[in-house]
Amino acid sequence: MHKNIEPSILYFGTPVVLVTTLNEDGSPNVAPMSSAWWLGWNCMLGFGARSKTPQNLVRQKECVLNLPSETMVSAVNGLARLTASDPVPPHKLAMGYRHEKNKFAIAGLTPVPSDLVNAPRIRECPVQLEAVLEQSHPFGHNPHRPPTALGLEVRVIRAHIDESILLEGYENRIDPDLWRPLMMSFCHFYGLGERLQDSTLAEIPESAYRPAAHMGLATANQFQ
Repeated sequence: MHKNIEPSILYFGTPVVLVTTLNEDGSPNVAPMSSAWWLGWNCMLGFGARSKTPQNLVRQKECVLNLPSETMVSAVNGLARLTASDPVPPHKLAMGYRHEKNKFAIAGLTPVPSDLVNAPRIRECPVQLEAVLEQSHPFGHNPHRPPTALGLEVRVIRAHIDESILLEGYENRIDPDLWRPLMMSFCHFYGLGERLQDSTLAEIPESAYRPAAHMGLATANQFQ
């Protein structure tokens, strides 16, 4: 039997992303989030409209999407209720957030220079995706009040992948049996279990999914 309910959130399970941007003074900011999905080399990010990271991203037009592995759960959790906003917005203050300037140090993470954007990558993350802002969309629009969220479409322009998760025998593929992303479901952390069974979609060569815009730009550090 199914029952009609009204959950406060619909976080059925998505990967955690540590988004790095630059603050107004040029200092690095890192924010954990999990409202992200990919289509080709584009990614849609969902943020609260008053959060610091979307403000930085809209201003700088660039960021890095760092994907932590499940072994990094403690570092990610250490960032959970920190914000670069000063003063702390009232709604976040009510939820126990506090202002923190150097979130990298608090989480024990290491910033490293990116190749094509100014925002730093996170050394400890096995997947680091440099990206630029394509479009910004108001989300959760209500005619009687400003939008409470933003949908930010970014385009990945360079992918840095730890060699330990690459598929043996292929230059540009990630081994899904080696990649253990940190997941969030209803605000709790999870990892992936073992593969349940082979998918018929996996019988299609992965290169068939490469966006046409990237066909002439493939390099050793990009997906196939």
